Amino acid sequence: MRIGHGYDVHRFESGDHVFLGGVKIPFTKGLLAHSDGDVLLHAICDALLGAAGLGDIGRLFPDTESNFKGVSSRVLLKEVGALLEKKGFRVVNIDATVLAEAPKVTPYADQMCGNIASDLNIVSTAVNVKGTTTEKMAEIQKIHLHLYGDSNILCFLCFALSPLSFQMYLELNAGDRNCLTCKLIDVCEESI
Repeated sequence: MRIGHGYDVHRFESGDHVFLGGVKIPFTKGLLAHSDGDVLLHAICDALLGAAGLGDIGRLFPDTESNFKGVSSRVLLKEVGALLEKKGFRVVNIDATVLAEAPKVTPYADQMCGNIASDLNIVSTAVNVKGTTTEKMAEIQKIHLHLYGDSNILCFLCFALSPLSFQMYLELNAGDRNCLTCKLIDVCEESI
């Protein structure tokens, strides 16, 4: 089993909504980003890639490539999920915390969990999303201001990743005759 940790932050800019967990949330600002700026999904992608030893979201989906401009982070998450399956991993669970004074996460948390679970092909009960604030504590807000500026959303998360069973791996790669397991099976079949 492997454990991953993810983190992402984006600044606010002018706009009328933000995306969090694949949910379009009406808000008085937007998020400055190359893609849709979904900090929750970006942190999940980074954590999954890191735990599997596959780099990070910036290497896989660089902001220097125009085809990722404005892309839905759900598309990125689905690609990361498919890559993990090909490498023989499955997500066991995800526990994410979004740190923001606003917008509030709780009214949208169930929908976020559903989106994430759907995109990673796992059950929604394996995903937990919660929101928190600094509770207007001056010391934390000063650190927050110093590190990130006066307006942004942060996301932290942890999750577990485990190897697929051999049978699951074969089923997932059934159409891919280039996978190592399929090549081994072909060699064995040819020698019989």
